[in-house]
Amino acid sequence: MMTSTLTIRGADISSLKKSEDLGGIYRDENGVAGDALQILKEHGVNYLRLKVWVNSPDGYHNLDRVLPMAQRIKVHGLQLLIDFHYSDAWADPGKQYKPATWQDYSLAQLAQAVYDHTYEVCHALQTQGTPADMVQVGNEINNGLLWPEGRTPQWDNLATLLKSGCAAVKAAHRSTMIMLHLAEGGNHAGARNWFDHVIARDVQFDVIGLSHYTYWHGSLADLQYNLNDLTARYQKDIVIAETAYPFTLAEDDAQKNVIHSLEQLTPSYPATESGQAANLRDIMSVVRAVPAGRGLGIFYWEPTWTAVPGNGWDPADPTSGNEWENQALFNFDHRPTIAMNEFKTP
Repeated sequence: MMTSTLTIRGADISSLKKSEDLGGIYRDENGVAGDALQILKEHGVNYLRLKVWVNSPDGYHNLDRVLPMAQRIKVHGLQLLIDFHYSDAWADPGKQYKPATWQDYSLAQLAQAVYDHTYEVCHALQTQGTPADMVQVGNEINNGLLWPEGRTPQWDNLATLLKSGCAAVKAAHRSTMIMLHLAEGGNHAGARNWFDHVIARDVQFDVIGLSHYTYWHGSLADLQYNLNDLTARYQKDIVIAETAYPFTLAEDDAQKNVIHSLEQLTPSYPATESGQAANLRDIMSVVRAVPAGRGLGIFYWEPTWTAVPGNGWDPADPTSGNEWENQALFNFDHRPTIAMNEFKTP
């Protein structure tokens, strides 16, 4: 089988600045403390992702935090993906809640708010000389966004909101690529239904994004079929916008991890550093195998989200713990897991 190289070998580092501010440490293989961005870059990472919330409860993930982080990213010679959640906190298939200040808006007002918020961030990035290379208009929007108005199957409403976001991205910086991002990378029927509806309503975008965690979203064979069909059917490039896997089932704080038991693991991938590396390698191989070079690459989700007191899951509760540290790419000694080396291979 012919395979292509991965032009995107990315990572979502949204939690990094908060971790650093609270004392998080990142070391190289020799134990020398350093800049996590530089460590990632030295291991082959070339693209970084930052999420944006509207009115973040903890004061992070907003424009004021994104701008200096974007400068850091560009100084390191890395590319930037901005991930708009259009919410005050986590947005995913199970929750797409409107920001508090948008609660009473009509559909027309929501569309304008999406435009204004998107444009403000993208224009500010452009103005400081660090334009976004790619932007997600929504995060894991299988069930729409800005509920209830933009919830599927209200496809016309959803298309109206997506068009506003996409227009704002291009108005701020014409060459920024637009991604539409769904979860469930192995769910071909769901993805095809979603994109059929959105494309029929003339939503203009550039890249399909899918999350694929093998313990949630199906087999690699299911993922391969979906990627191959979607790229051929819609003539779009595709990216795995999120993936991760545990290197241990142990915890580094008092919070139970999302993946914490043998029963949750994907067969053939143990919760070891080698198992984590094999899982990432195989995900990358699936993307490389997409025909016509349309598999652009992957983003590893939150490789720097280690267990740091105060930087937990709940942005409104500084006492909440981290449920993800066993899936980071820095181990409990703050050094890279061997999986980080997978980014060195294009």
